[in-house]
Amino acid sequence: MELDKMDENDWKYHGEGNKSLVVSHLSRVLRLLKYPAEDSENPPQMLLFSLQEVVKLPLEFVRQLSIKVQHQRPAWRCDKVMDIYSGCALCLPNLTSPALHQPTHTPPLCIEIKPKCGFLPSPKHVSKDIKTKVCRYCMHQHYKVANGKWKRRSFYCPLDLFSGNRQRMHFAIKHLIEEPQNNFKVFKGGQCIYSSKEGSDDSPDMTSLLHHLRPYFLYANNRINSHMTSKAVLNDFIQVLVNALLSGGGGVGGVVTDRRVEERSFCEASIFNKERIRHGSRGLPSDSVLFRILQTQMLDTLDIEGLYPLYRRVEQHLQDFPKERTRLQIEGPYNEAFLEKLQKCPAEDDGSVEYAVAKVHQYRVAMTAKDCSLMVALVPSGEEEQEDNEGPPAFSYSVSILDLDPKPFDSVSRQLRLDQKIVSCYLRTGGALPKGSVRDREDCTLLFHPM
Repeated sequence: MELDKMDENDWKYHGEGNKSLVVSHLSRVLRLLKYPAEDSENPPQMLLFSLQEVVKLPLEFVRQLSIKVQHQRPAWRCDKVMDIYSGCALCLPNLTSPALHQPTHTPPLCIEIKPKCGFLPSPKHVSKDIKTKVCRYCMHQHYKVANGKWKRRSFYCPLDLFSGNRQRMHFAIKHLIEEPQNNFKVFKGGQCIYSSKEGSDDSPDMTSLLHHLRPYFLYANNRINSHMTSKAVLNDFIQVLVNALLSGGGGVGGVVTDRRVEERSFCEASIFNKERIRHGSRGLPSDSVLFRILQTQMLDTLDIEGLYPLYRRVEQHLQDFPKERTRLQIEGPYNEAFLEKLQKCPAEDDGSVEYAVAKVHQYRVAMTAKDCSLMVALVPSGEEEQEDNEGPPAFSYSVSILDLDPKPFDSVSRQLRLDQKIVSCYLRTGGALPKGSVRDREDCTLLFHPM
């Protein structure tokens, strides 16, 4: 990028989360920080892992960009404003426009998935037994609907996606598609063709999505130039996604069933009928991206309830000795030395601030993994490259992880308050499943495409 020639009209609004707003242009995206409007005199610092590229943008460009994208932002996100004072942004590759091979007659697809937390906490550190039976995502759905963020609950359950069992994964992705919320988007040639609008009464346009997908799957199972049902298109699409998520990085990776999680891998709120599993859950391949994310999530060994007393220990120490913030790497740098400290944390609490801060850092990294996004890029192979006509068509694919911003140290207190609100709401509403859940249980087998 030629920073002195930046034109805000070249950049388009891509989306935003709680902490940052993203714009894209050609092969690059910019992530700019947000903060509450009342904090404009003291904007936040950018927390970074050492591999991320920071650019200093012209301030006039940032100001004009902020004005341009304002009308495209969801109303409920506008309680925060874009940082127009520092000029700092993360510059990252635009993963919605992959270039794995030479262009074909159909543009590449890119699917963004925010998988969320894939395991239940240990009963040792939680005060409410429901947390060991129902996953955080499923409980959070009740809270979000009760507070008007979403009109409908999603039946997606992260524990099904992280199970490694193809039936459960297929079922999970099907429900992500049906109610994507913030957790599922589809891009075609870099343009978003399927997503949910936050706070909207309208359901996402599944018919439009299937219209876009149909040309990619016409060559499977001898169906060229023949009628292909919407159900078959959806099945093939989901199967290709499952294949990509279970694929490894080219090494020899065996299937791993983690005993720490095996007994905590089913959520009672999931409407997947466990009795319909034809083959036992085999676990995730050890070289798959989901396995790596899950292992990082499991650095949270104490749950927020067990962690909070340790956070208070560190907080009190920093009040007494504020200069210790640097030695304890409260604001980074988040480099290899930081990661080594996480790995060397003692198994037992020796009462030290070093132990407490290591557990807090582990929790922060785990929370980053629980909130990360996956970008699955699918580039269709040419017709002549199809080895046979059985199963879904061939794609080249890559899977990338993004949204790896470290969670701030002082977010722990907020996480505890949110956890208490979510659990209280779920217990108050009784966790009742909406009407139609029995029918959906039956659908899981009907929609599963056998391997």
